[in-house]
Amino acid sequence: MGVNLEIIKARLPGYQGLQCLKIDEFGRIRAIAPMEVGAIQDNSTLYGDEEESRLNINQLTTIDVAGDWVSLGGVDLQINGALGLAFTDVEREDIECLHEICQFLWRQGIDAFVPTLVTTSTQKIKRSLSVFADFVTTQAQEQAAAKILGVHLEGPFLNQQKRGAHPAEYLLPLTVENVKLVLGDYADVVKVMTLAPELDSTGEAIAYLRSLGIIISLGHSLATAAQAESAFALGASMVTHAFNAMPVLHHREPGLLGAALLDPAVKCGMIADGQHVCPIMMQLLLRAGGYEQGVFLVSDALAPIGLPEGIYPWDTRQIEVKNGTARLLDGTLSGTTLPLLVGVDNLVRWGICGAESAIALATEAPREAIGLPGIRVGQAANLLRWHVDEVTSKLSGKRLKF
Repeated sequence: MGVNLEIIKARLPGYQGLQCLKIDEFGRIRAIAPMEVGAIQDNSTLYGDEEESRLNINQLTTIDVAGDWVSLGGVDLQINGALGLAFTDVEREDIECLHEICQFLWRQGIDAFVPTLVTTSTQKIKRSLSVFADFVTTQAQEQAAAKILGVHLEGPFLNQQKRGAHPAEYLLPLTVENVKLVLGDYADVVKVMTLAPELDSTGEAIAYLRSLGIIISLGHSLATAAQAESAFALGASMVTHAFNAMPVLHHREPGLLGAALLDPAVKCGMIADGQHVCPIMMQLLLRAGGYEQGVFLVSDALAPIGLPEGIYPWDTRQIEVKNGTARLLDGTLSGTTLPLLVGVDNLVRWGICGAESAIALATEAPREAIGLPGIRVGQAANLLRWHVDEVTSKLSGKRLKF
């Protein structure tokens, strides 16, 4: 297997100093090495096994990124729709639109995503799951398109008092029987489920969901720290949009977020649009969670992402999109229409963290949260190049084309 491309003088999240990447003719990362080894004129040992490190160095094309950051594309674990299509409303005739959404997100720098279904009727949930189950089988050979990793069910097992914009009439008690009712024959396509753990006093439903391989994320909940700890002990490993739709951090009752921040196995999703969480609290969350060690970015983008601002349908209601923020007409915050990678730039511009952590929060951390590898030898070289403007501090990322 030969190597036909090298990327030099690159900064990579999680690696010290400038790196050289070797890309083979199949578009995979064949080797990563520090620049002092990166010329690889002597076939030096690189990151990766010894056999993979013996490279054909003839006829290389070299891209010098001059100290810019290079990463894998983003992974969005909470996105509710795009281009006017809400994933909760997906039907068979929307297959072509789903392909367009995957291409749109790819152009936004997203490698993969987990379409999120908000609370609705059991019938609609199963209809949407059936469409996604069929759609993912068509994606294997699709190029220049973000891949669907499975579905995120945000509900219907949410606390009535913390439902936010979720319709109350479709919320269900959290029991094994109701879980089976909602999933039907489509458990295999569900990747993540957001639920309120205090609704499952026996722990049986959470244990059952984990037995199916579904990742449990706590959210829309009034759980105490003790209730959250019990859920984590049963295998819950994520928190949905930290701070939103949950108790505030309190010095006598830290709640589910406090418990999550002390558990190294738990990762917290964060929306970095400046509306869902103010910058000061973002900084506190990141410091407490160890930045990309315990936090990852999500967009929580709604169906109008990619469309002009205005008023749009949202289930049986309407939302108004203004300055990238979506609210119900009564003012209830319902989501955003800002792409995931805008949050990366926000964190840097607002001085909340440096470029390396900000990039990792949208690329490495969400992969780790669902058990996928980050940037390393053997990965497909779907890469982004990030540049920090020294004058404005703006961090911009775009596809690295070769």
